[in-house]
Amino acid sequence: MVPGKVAFKGLAHQELAADAPARAAPAGLVPSGGRHQPCSSRRYRHAVPDRYDTVTFLSDFGLRDEFVGVVKSVIRELARHVTVIDLTHEIAPFDVRGASLALARSVQYLPSGVVLAIVDPGVGTDRRGVAIEVGGGEGVLIGPDNGILAPAVAMAGGAGRTVVLTNREYQLEPPGATFAGRDVFGPAAAHLCNGVDLAELGEPIDAAVLLPGIVPIARPEGAGVAAEVLWVDRFGNAQLNLGTDDIEGFGDRVRLRMGETVRSAAVVGAYGTLGPGQIGLVVDSYGLLAISLDRRSAAEELHLGPGDPVVVEPIGDEEGDGVATRVSFTPRR
Repeated sequence: MVPGKVAFKGLAHQELAADAPARAAPAGLVPSGGRHQPCSSRRYRHAVPDRYDTVTFLSDFGLRDEFVGVVKSVIRELARHVTVIDLTHEIAPFDVRGASLALARSVQYLPSGVVLAIVDPGVGTDRRGVAIEVGGGEGVLIGPDNGILAPAVAMAGGAGRTVVLTNREYQLEPPGATFAGRDVFGPAAAHLCNGVDLAELGEPIDAAVLLPGIVPIARPEGAGVAAEVLWVDRFGNAQLNLGTDDIEGFGDRVRLRMGETVRSAAVVGAYGTLGPGQIGLVVDSYGLLAISLDRRSAAEELHLGPGDPVVVEPIGDEEGDGVATRVSFTPRR
């Protein structure tokens, strides 16, 4: 959807409402051109040209239950030409912020098409389901209006046409109100892929009324900068809402204050350059700084999780090397 030319680290320094001021879109984020006549009946689903052929799917459904398979089956039944990419279904249950960050990290690498993002603690209530066009129609993001889509929309250059998914003609008849992924969002994605125009799916609204995303912004604190853990990956790297420009002039060693824990860390470009037990601030694959250990979980050893505060400070020359510390590990059994 957006070729990899947007640094995710920009998220910590921009407005995250879906109607954020328009900015230059990356090369490749261009309108697909043309409009297709709506197709309102399943038996006519192949009567119009296909508009999209890819749905990228993110959720907190996990893979133990049948929820992911059911949503993908509904999409397949309505739009048999579509490829569904499973971005992830292991978002922690109800973690809207975590899902919004995962989507924002990924959106610049996603193919053109429909993005289906479902982490929906308010399912069945009066919260809105929405579809947001980006890139002049190059893509459409679908999900609940709870902030999950806003950061990715901002990364994609801002919202275009936006609708609330109110047209039941493009939905399944629900036996209950608690599976909008199957009954509302999945069908909307499939119908868009079949060439149904966005305007047919529901009532147009101003993107300014959508809920914004929630991403913490680092701030100065004393001689350093107060940051927060955004994400812990499966290797235990704790990504901060900081880029290298935020610690410019700090040197190649810094002090980390994590509650009552204080450690020094080396600022490096690769995990493998860290010595055994040496803590590092590594520039990760998204251009942000992550607290890391080589082949160990820094999050586990330092008891870090998403949302935890971390203050990064320069280490003065007068302090010498004596402040450097290493993590002591419990031997594996």
